[in-house]
Amino acid sequence: MDARTHLFSPIRIKDLELANRAVMPAMGTLLGHPDGTVSEALCAYMKRQAKSGAGLVITEITAVHPTGIIDERQIGAYEDRFIPGLKRLAETIHGAGAKAAVQLHHAGRESFHLLKKGEAIAPSAQPSLVYGLTPREMTLKEIKEIVQAFGQAAGRVHEAGFDALEVHGAHGYLLTQFLSALSNRREDEYGGDFKNRARFVIEVLQEVRAGVGPDFPIILRLSCEEFIKGGYTVENVQTILPDLVRAGADVIHASLGTHGSPGGVTSAPAEYEPGFNVWRAKKVKETVDVPVIAVGRFSDPALADEVIARGEADLAAFGRQQLADPDYLIKAREGRPEQIRKCLACNQGCIERLILEGRSIRCSINPETGQELIYPRGWAKVSRQVWVVGAGPAGLTAASEAARLGHKVILFEKEDQLGGQVRFAGRAPHKELYAQWLDFLTGQIQRRGVKIHTGTPVTAAMLAEAQPEVVILAVGAEPVVPDVPGIDRPMVVQALSLLGGQTTPGQDVLVVGGGLIGMETADFILAQGRRVTLIEQLPRSPVTKAASHGYMLHKRLQTGGGRLSFNTVLKSIQEDSVTVIRAGQEEKISPLDQVILAAGMKPKSDLIETLDTLQIRHFIVGDAAQVRRIIEAVEEGARAAWEI
Repeated sequence: MDARTHLFSPIRIKDLELANRAVMPAMGTLLGHPDGTVSEALCAYMKRQAKSGAGLVITEITAVHPTGIIDERQIGAYEDRFIPGLKRLAETIHGAGAKAAVQLHHAGRESFHLLKKGEAIAPSAQPSLVYGLTPREMTLKEIKEIVQAFGQAAGRVHEAGFDALEVHGAHGYLLTQFLSALSNRREDEYGGDFKNRARFVIEVLQEVRAGVGPDFPIILRLSCEEFIKGGYTVENVQTILPDLVRAGADVIHASLGTHGSPGGVTSAPAEYEPGFNVWRAKKVKETVDVPVIAVGRFSDPALADEVIARGEADLAAFGRQQLADPDYLIKAREGRPEQIRKCLACNQGCIERLILEGRSIRCSINPETGQELIYPRGWAKVSRQVWVVGAGPAGLTAASEAARLGHKVILFEKEDQLGGQVRFAGRAPHKELYAQWLDFLTGQIQRRGVKIHTGTPVTAAMLAEAQPEVVILAVGAEPVVPDVPGIDRPMVVQALSLLGGQTTPGQDVLVVGGGLIGMETADFILAQGRRVTLIEQLPRSPVTKAASHGYMLHKRLQTGGGRLSFNTVLKSIQEDSVTVIRAGQEEKISPLDQVILAAGMKPKSDLIETLDTLQIRHFIVGDAAQVRRIIEAVEEGARAAWEI
């Protein structure tokens, strides 16, 4: 049994008793119906999450008014027609053993959906920091209408049978916009100094309290610091916390930042240490006598237990960790913490998929998340002999899932180690979690009885002799080698060779290619105190600054002394220099003692023709099909196993 007695101890909030201090915070899913009602897919997702054993499960952002939706699939509570679906959602969560809360939300100016149509509203006509478009300033009549809408939505949530609700006052949405001097330039009673700018939040809490009565718990999720130049600080927030509690907040959920804050701190990348935001929760606890929820990259129940034991917070929110492994608490309770699939903080399947791609929720390393309706849970009808060729993310996931479903799985990897490119990714700065994920995957396939053959390339003769029933081809990709004079010089090495430890970095290094491998290789070299120039033929890096890790990566390279040269093509390599074409002009870069190639990857075509000729049923997954990210590799590997 787990000894984390503080995390697993109960807590009472008004008439609500929670079995433990673990909270699943609200996270957008876009799993609702196009009319904003609750769907079967959303219920299936919430049921799986509620089975985690978390004491409180808070559903995703729920619109209180049509002027505040971020997407038509966002669930709503602004009309009575939403009550049956909300009731079903509450019953689903209760049936899975958890207490349920709804998060009430208004996007204000941070709705691309409404900004595009010219219908977004905000305290002032200040452009969105995320989308760059300008909303319309709210009238006093509209302010009163939205305040009332929060109260009416709260009443519907109460009627639907939820145990609590949360008011979303964080991350740059409408309530934060009123608090911020950057977005609130009003000169009436809702503008001015910080206390005055808090008026809207206070009125919302008062109206919500009136809508649910005195005994129904109200949580306020609050960005305790705006985390942006010129924004408000945690010291500012401390001055209004007593007012917020008097207005109706029974719990403060101490979050941080806005979606416009640098580095994606609202869903912090791996550059931030687990628990990095706890000190702000402690500041809140020092100011008001109400329970406080700490948030900030919690993935280890042991850390949350320590935070609660020290009195720095009363509860801990495990957001993205829930998506990565809904069974993390069960494993901790049973003394199996090493079997927890730790969140990578990569944001590929959750935040970035929703915000940058407009698609429903996933997890890059857990193929079940967001696909609960199609995720197979029983044994396959027929147990088949399955060969998985290649042990990168796609192959390891395919092997694990096929074995879970009862197939007889043999995994072949031509290298001496499992992991594919994940082995190299884990060497880059701040990506140690990738190596831990590889350990998790390895342990999982071993526990599920997969037969593993490393150092064993699969040949046509092997396939012809064994005639496996199914082959999942996950052989990955191979580097693209530019056809330029001097490419075969000894000073020229592949990026994966460097990251893999077969080559040591030189003193003056040129990295060819500004994609993720090239950028991370340059980061790796700079971290060792070497000089780096990176060239990329595109006008900008394919690694977008809009992504959290991408932002941090660009920042480190620029502040760490790396030279980034875009719109630059490698022409030739000499003994201690290279010639490039930069913006149409020929230039020489010297001195150099090493050239690192990261000019892209291309799918390997090994065995495809053989499998076709032998008429062996097969699936091509991951980079072997098309070079992409971990999320695509994992999902394709899993789906191949599900379709056997």
